[in-house]
Amino acid sequence: MSASTLPMNLGQAKKVWIWTECKEVMTVAVERGWNTFIFSSDNRELSDEWSSIALMDTLFIEEKKVIDGTGNVVASVFEVSTPEELRNLKIENEQAENIVLDFLDWKSIPAENLVAALQGSEKTVFAISNTPSEAKLFLEALEHGLGGIILKSEDVKAVLDLKEYFDKRNEESDTLSLTEATITRVQMVGMGDRVCVDLCSLMRPGEGLLVCLPVGSFARGLFLVHSECLESNYIESRPFRVNAGPVHAYVAVPGGKTCYLSELRTGREVIVVEQKGKQRTAVVGRVKIEKRPHILVEVKLSAKEEETVFSIILQNAETVALVTPHRVNSSGKTAVPVTSLKPGDQVLIRLQGGARHTGIEIQEFIVEN
Repeated sequence: MSASTLPMNLGQAKKVWIWTECKEVMTVAVERGWNTFIFSSDNRELSDEWSSIALMDTLFIEEKKVIDGTGNVVASVFEVSTPEELRNLKIENEQAENIVLDFLDWKSIPAENLVAALQGSEKTVFAISNTPSEAKLFLEALEHGLGGIILKSEDVKAVLDLKEYFDKRNEESDTLSLTEATITRVQMVGMGDRVCVDLCSLMRPGEGLLVCLPVGSFARGLFLVHSECLESNYIESRPFRVNAGPVHAYVAVPGGKTCYLSELRTGREVIVVEQKGKQRTAVVGRVKIEKRPHILVEVKLSAKEEETVFSIILQNAETVALVTPHRVNSSGKTAVPVTSLKPGDQVLIRLQGGARHTGIEIQEFIVEN
């Protein structure tokens, strides 16, 4: 059976089966790597037609079970409409390795209750979902979620949205490569409009946003700008905030893209990265732009002889800091305030090649200073 992976805390591989009679939905799903399809038992003609034009696994649902083309039972099906019915489920007594739950009124049974009731089961439990938002609830409840989703839909957009969700979550499992860079120059540059990004999530020491200056539409050296989670002598910590840089700077967002800090809006997602490169997505809650004094920071790569210089402009304030390599911080500190930076200090940057057009990396030669 085809499975699409969605890294979660238990390291499970989340499975997706598609239940549809729409050929366009089938085509889009197959193109995106989902090729297990469910049909009603009286719809074998459609199954045969689709199997002749696309490589797929076909399953049939009948009499409270799911069978394959040879009649073998692949899953047991249970209809659940009340919390009491959920509590009385005895899925371990079923011989099938997979369990399909059909919620006649899923809103009456919180997804958290479902996952809690089934935790510890060795079965792979699927929930039938009509929308990507329903699927997300079942996949993420109590951090672990269910083992799979059956998307029952005749809407192409439902497949596209669910795949986009999987892509974003898979992206979080990838560790970004961060490079050590050495400070070569720190210089005051005057007043400018800077952007504070308040997230709907709390950040821990060592976490921040990847920010860079667009030079010739390039975004090659993204600095890891620390959150305001550290204690300061001047202001209380704000672990949800990153004082990220000037309005024209780029910030990393999901999908390998960047966008201008000034274009961030409430509800948009950004990438939060920590010292070792582990990343996660977070939702922007508020963006605040104010006129403040700025400072220019320039670095060169620490481990290479080439003199490629990367620069960033940030507000000149003690609460603004750059994340540093672990080995530099014997004191346990995770970042150095820009007000304390000096030539020879080391910080972490993310190297990213290619020119940018509307935040997307392209292959183009541009020279601009």
